[in-house]
Amino acid sequence: MAEFVGVKIFSLEATLGADPVHWSLFGIEGTLTFTAGVLTWPFVFILTDVINEYFGMRGVRFISWVAVVFIAFAFFTAYVAIGLAPADFWVSSNAALGVPDVQRAYALIFGQGLWTIGGSIVAFLLGQLVDVLVFHRIRRLTGERFVWLRATGSTAVSQLLDSFVVLYIAFVIGPQRWPVAQFLAVGTVNYTYKMAAAVALIPLLYLMRRLIQSYLGAPVAAALREEAAR
Repeated sequence: MAEFVGVKIFSLEATLGADPVHWSLFGIEGTLTFTAGVLTWPFVFILTDVINEYFGMRGVRFISWVAVVFIAFAFFTAYVAIGLAPADFWVSSNAALGVPDVQRAYALIFGQGLWTIGGSIVAFLLGQLVDVLVFHRIRRLTGERFVWLRATGSTAVSQLLDSFVVLYIAFVIGPQRWPVAQFLAVGTVNYTYKMAAAVALIPLLYLMRRLIQSYLGAPVAAALREEAAR
């Protein structure tokens, strides 16, 4: 879902009805604007760490590869759909609604550039695989204590890679050729948002853990966590 809705860039301040927050980094100035794909970030954060906790490296690697296959399939389907000849009445009826070229609009929204698609897939897969490695390294050091530390610590490293890799592939080496300063500034703002969201979601992570333990029972939940740690 994030791959498709992420085409839209939104203003956080305008959405909240607040005054613009101006920032300046690396000589680049801007306001708080994000891709709409960040709407799914809380779910990704929680689910990745829950699966890490109870199914370990194998579980996270499995869902990561499955997700990559689904993303690739979704984009392939979108490109096939874009290539279909539009019906005349579809174009004219949408023109009457204020969309003069609905075929072009459709192609722009669903047909993100290959650089963006490639960057998204590489960044997602790299981030997930690094997340699971850091998560279990911290877990070996702390045992069952400090759930928040392994969750946010693994996120801090994995999302540092994810936030910058996708921008680098899509916009630096891609057709738009962003200057390095813009790449660093936008990446830093996106990374800061993700880390702030991760910290804010720590109570929800503990709630999920409690609900799972209540559902499975303490012995089964403990056995799963122990197996995942191995």
